[in-house]
Amino acid sequence: MFRRLSGMKKYLLILLDAALVTIGYFLTELFLVLENHTPPSNFHQVLANIYIAVVVYVLILHGFRTYNFLLRFSGLREYSIVLGACIISGGIMCVAKPWIPFFLSEGVHLMAAVLTGIMAVSMRVVCRVILGGIAKRKGEEVETLRTLIIGAGEGGNLVIKDVAAKPDSRFRVVGLIDDNPAKQGCSISGIRVLGTRNDISKACKDYRVEMIILAIPSLHGKEKKEILELCRTTGCRIKVLPGMNDLILTKPLTQNLREVEISDLLSRDPVKLDNTLIGSMLRDKTVMVTGGGGSIGSELCRQIARFGPKLLIVLDIYENNAYDLENELHFNYPDLAVQTVIASVRDRARLEQVFERFRPDAVFHAAAHKHVPLMEDNPGEAIKNNVFGTLNAAECAEKYGVKKFILISTDKAVNPTNVMGASKRICELIVQAISKDSKTEFALVRFGNVLGSNGSVIPLFKRQIANGGPITVTHKEITRYFMTIPEAAQLVLQAAGNANGGEIFVLDMGKAVKIYDLAENLIRLSGLTPGKDIEIKVTGLRPGEKLYEELLLAEEGLKSTKDEKIYIARPVDISRSQLKEDLKNLSKVIAEDDEQAIKESIRAIVPTYRIDGEEENNEAQAAEI
Repeated sequence: MFRRLSGMKKYLLILLDAALVTIGYFLTELFLVLENHTPPSNFHQVLANIYIAVVVYVLILHGFRTYNFLLRFSGLREYSIVLGACIISGGIMCVAKPWIPFFLSEGVHLMAAVLTGIMAVSMRVVCRVILGGIAKRKGEEVETLRTLIIGAGEGGNLVIKDVAAKPDSRFRVVGLIDDNPAKQGCSISGIRVLGTRNDISKACKDYRVEMIILAIPSLHGKEKKEILELCRTTGCRIKVLPGMNDLILTKPLTQNLREVEISDLLSRDPVKLDNTLIGSMLRDKTVMVTGGGGSIGSELCRQIARFGPKLLIVLDIYENNAYDLENELHFNYPDLAVQTVIASVRDRARLEQVFERFRPDAVFHAAAHKHVPLMEDNPGEAIKNNVFGTLNAAECAEKYGVKKFILISTDKAVNPTNVMGASKRICELIVQAISKDSKTEFALVRFGNVLGSNGSVIPLFKRQIANGGPITVTHKEITRYFMTIPEAAQLVLQAAGNANGGEIFVLDMGKAVKIYDLAENLIRLSGLTPGKDIEIKVTGLRPGEKLYEELLLAEEGLKSTKDEKIYIARPVDISRSQLKEDLKNLSKVIAEDDEQAIKESIRAIVPTYRIDGEEENNEAQAAEI
């Protein structure tokens, strides 16, 4: 039925165009007679030319596929094609002069072509308006939101056009905001620029705004945070137009709009990658990522895939995440060779098989147990997986000629107060010790928390908000460093490209963020009020938990690199033979399953490890008193 209706509309449009060609020729002839006092052409002569012109115009308009355009969604591009097709038709009529009996003058044909084109476009505009009105009346009544758009540039223009193209859109744009002085008072498609960011609050009150859309995809860092803070004070709902890399082009632009996220409020500028440097490390190489299905590991795989490795090996013991990532990579990079390996870094024999078979050129070691409270209760498992898993991977890398081995470390390894942090510090020592006399370039990258990663507070807070609260925070003054998962992965690749062996790369984490403030912001982003809709409950520091994290040991020092977000710390002198001996003793203690003895053995290797974080907890209690 719908096909029949669509076909009827097409034939009706052809008949209308034929009528417009006829009217165009008669009006042109009438104009020439009245304006220039020329004698009228023979009626039969005009009629003969019109018959031929109708056929030519319809064929050309059909050839340009104008009858396939959806009138309701037509725009400037479609109207330009219709006008151009009519002018081309007039030109063809002029060229065909020798074969047309009773030929009218070229002037008549050209004037009739322009007039017909204008009428054809006007007719289509009228049809679009009528069809849009019918659709709106027939469709369900949609509640529109009075909308203010931040950004009168390309992004704002695209949003306005997308809204205008859909009569049933739930957005009703009432104004624009832009800081550019030259744009003040100007309009885009009839929507006026109402002022700068300082006028957001006033504009929202004056125009009863319900929704704000931030339509500046290129905006990042501190400036983005400032504008979003101004928007939040209005009490309006806020949507953000994502960057071009995140747009789903198969969906209408307004369907790409997303909610404001915590990452938008971190005031961090985007990473500028040295693609040449990273490309030389990854392109046409075999690259392995251990823990490839995890939050950091999977993002590393996504970033690595962009540089066209010969083979990407995703190694993980948890098959579900690895399977999902493999499907994602095959979809986004159909030409990429991906090999998913289900294996544990604790299994030395299995790792030997994998390294011998694939002979990777570069290894990013992200496999680790990271949950602080769980590792505190299961210290033996933390050591088996983190310490001996790293030892297995590093020794296999050296044995099978891997060119570059990068350990993903954490700020919790610095002056650790928990088993997880202490285990990662031992991983750092292993990599530094092996790098001293190895042909493989070993290096480590140390950074803080990543938003949205497995074990991050953000997913926990979101679940608590969804359940109506309360949000639980262990201490009101507890602070952490944060960056986004893509930023962390990109900086790891950037650091790896600069690695020559033995370096400790420390990422610039920006300013530390209070977890309590993070909880309040997340509640507000959910459209709720902290303390009123959702309670924030302080539960007290957990065993091994610090009030604040550090990124550097006192003896390491710090020097800058050419990348402003990456620093290099000075490695400490480590005896590989002594470390091996200490690890043998640690292995024996683990077999006895004595938690206190395990922690004491850890401290024998990491003197800065404070068992159960006793000093930190004492400091916290003193601060509260």
